[in-house]
Amino acid sequence: MSVSRIAKRYAKPILELAEESKQLDQVRDDMQQFAELCEANKDLVNLLKSPIIAHLKKAEILRAIFKDKMNDLTLSAFDIITRKNRESVLPEIATEFLVMYNEKRGFQNVSVSTTFPLDANLRKTFTDVVKDVTGKTPVLEETVDSSLIGGYTLKLGDRQIDESVSGKLKELRLKFEKEK
Repeated sequence: MSVSRIAKRYAKPILELAEESKQLDQVRDDMQQFAELCEANKDLVNLLKSPIIAHLKKAEILRAIFKDKMNDLTLSAFDIITRKNRESVLPEIATEFLVMYNEKRGFQNVSVSTTFPLDANLRKTFTDVVKDVTGKTPVLEETVDSSLIGGYTLKLGDRQIDESVSGKLKELRLKFEKEK
């Protein structure tokens, strides 16, 4: 079974249980913290994926690290996932939980790349465009990419709008190659 399917199978009941117990925002904060930690600390990810370290030892390590920093529901979910020998998928489960949370709350993750930092007016313009296209409230992730030369790229889930100069140049190059 693929990692993404496993992650969805575990993230969904955690989301439902958190919502049922009225701890959804706290569990989301925990999952956000865990996902960011996994992104920044590859040693933790390697520990979770290691076949040498016993599953129960990994559960003890997770408990020791997050005991006073996370909600009991999150810690229980981590414990269950570890007992089911799925701790190697914990980073993906956290990421999938955040995706499901955003869907439930009506948020859309959006990545905007420009050649310069966005000001308030441009940020509002991008926000309005995303609201019109998706009907959801965008959560903008802004990046500055000088390789675009000018313009922008906007990523909405699996869709991408490329209005950059470098993107237009690539399109022209492909067009000229086809005509040869």
